[in-house]
Amino acid sequence: MSKQITTMEEFNEQLKAGEKLLLLKHSSTCPISHAGYDEYKKFVSNHPDMNACYLIVQDSRPLSNEIAEKFQVKHESPQAILFVNGEVEWHASHWKITNKSLEAAIFAQQ
Repeated sequence: MSKQITTMEEFNEQLKAGEKLLLLKHSSTCPISHAGYDEYKKFVSNHPDMNACYLIVQDSRPLSNEIAEKFQVKHESPQAILFVNGEVEWHASHWKITNKSLEAAIFAQQ
């Protein structure tokens, strides 16, 4: 299941909700970001039990920046970040966000 988040409190709730969390940072105005978002949606629809959330950078810039700073992952958009037990295990951006790369990242962590 995928949920849009807008605050650090919502992010922390998602982070605590399971062992793994897939986060997508998405720009609503960028065609490359739209392609990454489509791949993310495809992955999430194929794995409805996956703890997943996304943020729209234009709507949640402070949250995006806070996550980048807290976890030392330079902000990019689109950007997928996999957290395992509250720590960053994998991240990718731009054209590297595909259903196949998400599958490989998520299931390599089992």
